[in-house]
Amino acid sequence: MNWRTALVALVALSGTGCAQLDYYYQAAQGQIALLSGARPIDDWLADPEIGEKLRERLTKVREIRHYAARELGLPDNNSYKTYADLKRPYVLWNVVATPELSMQPAQWCFPIAGCVNYRGYYNKNEAQEYAAALRRAGYDVQMAGVAAYSTLGWFNDPVLSTFIQYSDGELARLVFHELAHQVAYAKDDSQFNESFATAVEEVGVERWMAKQGDDKMRQTYLEFEGRKKDFLTLLVKYRQRLLVNYARQVSDGDKRKEKGKIFHALKDEYQELKVAWGGYTGYDRWFAEPLTNAHLASVATYNDYVPAFRALLAEQKTLGKFYRATRIMAAQEPAMRKQQLAQLTRNAALASVDEKLTR
Repeated sequence: MNWRTALVALVALSGTGCAQLDYYYQAAQGQIALLSGARPIDDWLADPEIGEKLRERLTKVREIRHYAARELGLPDNNSYKTYADLKRPYVLWNVVATPELSMQPAQWCFPIAGCVNYRGYYNKNEAQEYAAALRRAGYDVQMAGVAAYSTLGWFNDPVLSTFIQYSDGELARLVFHELAHQVAYAKDDSQFNESFATAVEEVGVERWMAKQGDDKMRQTYLEFEGRKKDFLTLLVKYRQRLLVNYARQVSDGDKRKEKGKIFHALKDEYQELKVAWGGYTGYDRWFAEPLTNAHLASVATYNDYVPAFRALLAEQKTLGKFYRATRIMAAQEPAMRKQQLAQLTRNAALASVDEKLTR
């Protein structure tokens, strides 16, 4: 079955309601357009009409792709060996939602990906309409543009114009992250999947920088990683404050007032961070919409289990054994998987304490 037939079959088999069918139709059409517009990177590089900047970036991503397969053991398939110019800033727009006084994200379930904590649209206006409907229903909502995503190996994911101009380190990070989704995947567990991919991207970039990077590249990425770490620390801090607020035995009105104060403090502290960064504005778009619980809900999805996966890699010694152990964990019952991740997180914390004591 070719990819066009697979997508048509997916739409035919998915959902029963008209609204659900419309959603799957736009998803299938968006994926078809994406794959139809992709050409092999080698063909692009052989084209004398492409600009030198694009030629340089495509050459770099081809090097990164070779490294991912050769040195990191990531899938050596046709993903990220083609390129598509989308002529828009994002490949799709994700909608995340939570209840007004909760940090628990809503879930949507799909035939391939299972249940995930977001709903993606290839058309920005359609994403805005769905986000508005959720807000009218009383949800806290964030709508954000997405530069890349993985189809988990179902299709050959292309390199996209939405991220090709990233710095070398960021480009490597993204390719490693998305390929990691093809290595191990736990159905209905976004936190497991994204934390694993984040751990792989971190380890991959560390190794790639050590072997391939020059001083300028390393410095650029260290600055990027430093700002990212600062920003995540800020979000985790205020997510915790919101969790404490919603757990209080007070009225919903009191919780709403405190929620407003927390978000105001978050914005103020972010401005202080920007000063410390020398005015860097890369995270400003995160504040483009009024802050909501949904903005902070995804922080846990992508980061909470990263220390656990780093601890698992330390135990397994090699990436191959690490991937096998992760696949075994992905196949476990959710309760057992969470128990194992919790133990690995404790191991990571103890290792961190031991390292500090021995310095």
